[in-house]
Amino acid sequence: VYLLTESSKLMISDIDFQDSIHVLGFSDELNKSLLQLYLDNRKEIRSILGELAPRLPSYHSLEWRLDVQLASRSLRQQIKPAVTMKLHLNQNEDQTAQVLQTDPATLLHLIQQLEQALGEMKMNHCRRIVRNIEITLVLSY
Repeated sequence: VYLLTESSKLMISDIDFQDSIHVLGFSDELNKSLLQLYLDNRKEIRSILGELAPRLPSYHSLEWRLDVQLASRSLRQQIKPAVTMKLHLNQNEDQTAQVLQTDPATLLHLIQQLEQALGEMKMNHCRRIVRNIEITLVLSY
């Protein structure tokens, strides 16, 4: 069952599925039966998994504001910037809001790290590693 659910989740091709179950050492007759079972039921399994998946919040809108404290009673020449963001999310037709606050340097660092991670995910080497990890997970269970 785990093999069928993970294979359906990843939508692997019939050739990849055959390669995956061939390693398990089943008879050729059982391999053909499993392949046919996978091909017949993968769309239904995906739809069931989609219904069972947790409904995560989705992005709706973002409000932001830049606050700058120029001075205080004790420090007359102090510049203290802060970025305040209000993130509006949709979840099951309900709208929620999360308020986040950070300094501009931390926000820039976060943006750079996210852009770097996105760039690395586009590399062929990384895609190959992710695919091998997914296949290993399917085979290990």
